[in-house]
Amino acid sequence: MRDLLHPRVLLVLAVLVGACFVNTKFVPHHENSNPILQLFLHLEPAGLVTDAHGSHGDAGAAEEHATEEHGAAEHGATEHGATEHGATEHGATEHGADEHAADAHGHASPYLLAVPMAFLPKAFDMDRVDSNGTTLVLTNLQVFQIAAILLIFICFSGVPSYLRTGRGDVVTRLFAGFALWLRDETVIPVMGKEEGTKWTPYFLAVFFFVLFMNMSGLLPHAATATSSIFVTGAMAATTLVCMLVFGMVRQGPISFWKHLVPHVPIFIWPLMFVVEVVGLVIKPVALMLRLFATMTGGHMVILAFMGLIFFFAKTYGAGPDSPSAIGYAVAPLSVGFGVFVMIIESFVVMLQAYIFTQLSVIFINMAMHPEH
Repeated sequence: MRDLLHPRVLLVLAVLVGACFVNTKFVPHHENSNPILQLFLHLEPAGLVTDAHGSHGDAGAAEEHATEEHGAAEHGATEHGATEHGATEHGATEHGADEHAADAHGHASPYLLAVPMAFLPKAFDMDRVDSNGTTLVLTNLQVFQIAAILLIFICFSGVPSYLRTGRGDVVTRLFAGFALWLRDETVIPVMGKEEGTKWTPYFLAVFFFVLFMNMSGLLPHAATATSSIFVTGAMAATTLVCMLVFGMVRQGPISFWKHLVPHVPIFIWPLMFVVEVVGLVIKPVALMLRLFATMTGGHMVILAFMGLIFFFAKTYGAGPDSPSAIGYAVAPLSVGFGVFVMIIESFVVMLQAYIFTQLSVIFINMAMHPEH
């Protein structure tokens, strides 16, 4: 009991509870006429808004309103291009478009933090209200990324002292064991003792960063950052950068690219070089897709089981205000399967963190030591 009240344990709980509170307080409610689609909207990253529960804080409604206005403007512009429309309609259309642009440009952003980044592609735009340019906003996924980083510092702050003195709290003892296991069973067997000891801190950070983000998705009112392909893509990009940079540092810039291709006849060397370069890129892409698909797929299965309750209630009901009791009779079965998948997910979150780290170790070591 004394270990559970240790300041480090309380700090861990405070970080987790704080992240879940922020996700509940500042993320707008998802609204959709289809209850199943409304459930699946929880998998999308959501920007943190100042008034998440107010009429003006619903970013989804604002996005729908902006989309309707944008579609109406495009429809008006299309009609304006028709031959039968006169100059009067042309002036009215331009006037309406100017008013729409002024409203969109002068709209006060509802987000807690929004940074205009006009030079970024539109795919990175998170401001669904103002469609002018690209804007990055603070999302709930970033909150849990920050929480994962804080948890790493909190959980490992006492590990060095524990390894020297043998004294520490329950969190320190637990993560010291994890650190030694990851070093002795994952990094050193692949990289060797000298090289593996140098790389252990990095791979410890990778493993627990992915693990804490994965595990956060199992908490109530939380979000899973690794269910976003942008997050897993950034993690895979760090592995690719390490492969290229440390591979060229260890072998030399020219030798690195030369050693990509094994000993083959000279006439097929150009083709093999292209194949090996593509293979070099595909390795981290596989890391990105595996982690993203596994974490997203698990949550989709759970939400699908929960959605069956609303689906049957709506399908067999007499109307939207009188759902069928027979429909809700599937609730125990749906909840039971959902709980079963959640139990499997608690194992999968650790397995995926281990696989991502293990493959990163192998890929980086292969880039530095092609002979292996």
